[in-house]
Amino acid sequence: MNEALRISALPTLRLLTCGSVDDGKSTLIGRLLYEKKLIFDDQLSALERDSKKFGTTEDDIDFALLVDGLEAEREQGITIDVAYRYFATSERSFIVADTPGHEQYTRNMATGASNADLAIVLVDARKGLLTQTHRHSIIASLLGIRHIVLAVNKIDLVGYDEKTFRDIVIAYRKFAEPLGFRSLFAIPLSARYGDNVSAPSARTPWYQGAHLMDYLERVEVEDDRRAAPFRLPVQWINRPHLDFRGVAGTVASGRIAKGDPIVVAASGRATTVAEIFVADERTESAEAGDAVTLTLADELDIARGDVLSHPDSRPEVADQFTANVIWMSAEPMLPGRSYLMKIGTRTVPASITELKHRLDVNNFDKLAAKRLDLNEVGFCNFATTMPVAYDAYADNRDTGSFILIDRLTNATAGAGMIAHGLRRATNVHRQGLTVTREGHARLKHQKPAILWFTGLSGAGKSTIANLVEAKLHARGVHTALLDGDNVRHGLNKDLGFTAADRVENIRRVGEVAKLMTDAGLIVLCSFISPFRSERQLVRDTAAAGEFIEIFVDTPLETAMARDPKGLYKKALAGEIKNFTGVDQAYEPPDAPELVLLSGEASAEALADRVIAELEERGMIMRL
Repeated sequence: MNEALRISALPTLRLLTCGSVDDGKSTLIGRLLYEKKLIFDDQLSALERDSKKFGTTEDDIDFALLVDGLEAEREQGITIDVAYRYFATSERSFIVADTPGHEQYTRNMATGASNADLAIVLVDARKGLLTQTHRHSIIASLLGIRHIVLAVNKIDLVGYDEKTFRDIVIAYRKFAEPLGFRSLFAIPLSARYGDNVSAPSARTPWYQGAHLMDYLERVEVEDDRRAAPFRLPVQWINRPHLDFRGVAGTVASGRIAKGDPIVVAASGRATTVAEIFVADERTESAEAGDAVTLTLADELDIARGDVLSHPDSRPEVADQFTANVIWMSAEPMLPGRSYLMKIGTRTVPASITELKHRLDVNNFDKLAAKRLDLNEVGFCNFATTMPVAYDAYADNRDTGSFILIDRLTNATAGAGMIAHGLRRATNVHRQGLTVTREGHARLKHQKPAILWFTGLSGAGKSTIANLVEAKLHARGVHTALLDGDNVRHGLNKDLGFTAADRVENIRRVGEVAKLMTDAGLIVLCSFISPFRSERQLVRDTAAAGEFIEIFVDTPLETAMARDPKGLYKKALAGEIKNFTGVDQAYEPPDAPELVLLSGEASAEALADRVIAELEERGMIMRL
């Protein structure tokens, strides 16, 4: 058999190395490649040369340099990025992810773990279990890894002491008991000198188990996705010409055959598979991992983001569910803030409606919390703006996982694993109303809108908003005014001024404003609303063209000089905490519909500008 074909036919083990900084993860992978003679002569020469250059292992070869490819990694002696290595033995092919041990790069470790079948958790025999050992093990468990190798490394530095090894194993087994691992194999080794890496070591006669390579070649980890229910997240609609319309995507799990019945998970519309194409070739069937194009017996309304399944094993479809979340952003996770959720091939706006608890990575305690910071793990309730199809992560890692994206920076903010749907998601339905928002608006001879006045305290928002409402009222326009101070006396009297409470304050106001526009009103909202994300959330809830952001732009120095309520004076004296402009930032709008320079015109003139803007947009009649 051709060697390339032979290797491709071997069962593949996807594994990662994880643990704390300097536990020897990269060294172990380099040693494995060296001992299996998988390093070319020129690579070995370069490795010997680099080992002398960086001098991390005296006169010995530093095998970590083989994996740490970035110059910054080599200079610091720590792994920064996830490094993947591919190799094969006579028994198995391997995909190895070497992940960073530094807490700062926990997000990188989670990335490496997301597709792994087995994790090698390295522990420095001198140090024992550390916080990163716990954190990485918990993340591995959350991400569905069910097989663990506990590699007690640097056993040479404790004199190959059996008791040290046994004590670490006992402590780890006790720690890992709640994590649900199916197998846990412990081994003493020295990655630097090769003890128990690819051959038994004479220096650990008290250890009678398999050496590491032998175990990795034989461990059974197959979690056959082909046996799971059929799932096809739709990537795109393939329509090269008028006579062909196919549904394209990669089969996430299960099998599909020509003639099989399928259903669109969200709509419930059913049909059968007419043809299957894999790599432009017709085929009778396809299975998990295959990139396919399906033609269907019926014309159905299908778009990117839909999920196809078998009629008898449909995924859940809901707009509310619970999930474990690993937070990956330096900006904290705040309940109520809007993010983009990418789940499968669909991207939808979503928010964390409640942080149920934060997980203590040392002892599994569930801690009360109002936010998640970088690298923290929490259990949350989520709400999406439209129903999505999903499975529990424990049942399907592909359709049960998602990432959260910061809406302003487009950076990955967190990774989530769905636990289950919320019961209220199936009990609460939207009620059709006899009188529509259009009917309300016609009766009032106006178009509904949200006028969102934002700016620093003392900028003049409330003054201008009051004048605008008075002018509209004089014209017979139906309005409502929501003012920050007034709302906090009633609807939001339970909220403070922390970042989390400010987010919830604006979320509630946005919901009220939307209900008022449904009644055909023009709603004036006067709120500092310091965060762009929350203003964007309100914009997203409004109908197209009905949200008008009005930035009352005043220099901080001017607002402080005005200080009509004496709040800046108290904030500067430390009597008021979390005050915008003093110890809490204000994020000015990037592209507001209207900018009012309150220091350059009177409030009356600025109010007239707002009226003119409403006339220009056709929301009120011109006089």
